[in-house]
Amino acid sequence: MSQSVQASVAFGGDTAKLTALRRTKSVAAAALALCIAVFALAKSFQGSQPWLGFVAAFAEAATIGGLADWYAVVALFRRPLGLPIPHTAIIPENQHRIADNLGRFSEANFLAPEPVREKLAEVDFAALVADWLADAERAAGLSRFVARLVPQTLAAVEQSGLRDFVTSRMLEQIEKVPLAPLAAELLSAMTEDRRHQKLFDEFTRVVGRFLNDEQALATMREKIREELPSLFNLFRADAYLLKKIVASAGSLLEEVRTDPDHPMRSEFDRFTTGFIERLRTSKQYARRAEKMKRDFLVRPEMKALAGDMWTSLRLLIEQDANAPNSAIRAHLANMFVEIGRQLADDARIRADMNRGFVVALASFVENQKSGVSKFIADQVKRWDLGQLTRLIEMNIGKDLQYIRFNGMVIGGLAGLVLYTAERLFLLD
Repeated sequence: MSQSVQASVAFGGDTAKLTALRRTKSVAAAALALCIAVFALAKSFQGSQPWLGFVAAFAEAATIGGLADWYAVVALFRRPLGLPIPHTAIIPENQHRIADNLGRFSEANFLAPEPVREKLAEVDFAALVADWLADAERAAGLSRFVARLVPQTLAAVEQSGLRDFVTSRMLEQIEKVPLAPLAAELLSAMTEDRRHQKLFDEFTRVVGRFLNDEQALATMREKIREELPSLFNLFRADAYLLKKIVASAGSLLEEVRTDPDHPMRSEFDRFTTGFIERLRTSKQYARRAEKMKRDFLVRPEMKALAGDMWTSLRLLIEQDANAPNSAIRAHLANMFVEIGRQLADDARIRADMNRGFVVALASFVENQKSGVSKFIADQVKRWDLGQLTRLIEMNIGKDLQYIRFNGMVIGGLAGLVLYTAERLFLLD
């Protein structure tokens, strides 16, 4: 779109306005010509008809007033009769100054902080966001857009070194966490309602499987044979002892499994409670736990594990994001819709969001308003001078033509008053 067309759109150019302007100019010119004609006729017959002096005085002053106002109106837009008279063609000659003043005026009045904040406060931005997100189709489109950005985001994270930074920070934060009290709290949570007894039950089952394992029994028998005197081995005492040990152990384990209040279970409770308390309060345990933690974290396998986890996570995310039935896109779309619905139902959050929008946008306008004023000024300076003048005249010229009518009427009345006063003084 050309600058002249833009200006035409900006000022609302219309052939009807131009026709009305030309018609008003013609009427004003005809009125001025009529004043001149009346003045000439009245002056011609004033000798025989003295009362025509009043008509001539009115017409004469009206002519002068009309000419003066014609000159004033024309001087706004062009040089009267093309003559290089100073302080004429005011608008064309001052285009740059008008542009700069218009830019500063817009900045000072339309972009002032308070009016901007008041206008922004009238808009419910949060409701617009909620309505937009609550639409399933829009939410799906947004999820597709976000999913397309995922690979680039992950690649940027790797190239920027952010992955190594996050890994290092995570390990640093883990190192700051006291391990012993944390372990004590975890064990305390596990021992609630005697859930740790399940671990004890599993231990008894493991021992039971061990006692029924042929290879394990053979190893135990060999150990017994080594410890017994040779004379006892002649009577197969090792087999007898092993059988007794296995039978007694099996019987004991069976009693423990079937009796929830067995003394061994109570002993296991006391052991567990005491161990948790030592973890929570013992400085020696704390030092040992911290040393184990530090030794574990500095191992190269930890960094390799973090790298492998990141690589696996990235591959999983990228593959899913590019899949036709992406779970990530589906979850994102559902999440956006749910956010929109919850936002629509929560007036308090919307109010907080709207205040945030007002502060952010008002701050943006405040920081950019000087650029806006410069933009307005530059646009006005680039407008075609002739087109600009024609458009301004077309839109306000009709009203300015009425100044010529008023000038003729006021001038005529002033001339009539002065002539009347003159005649009264002369009569006196």
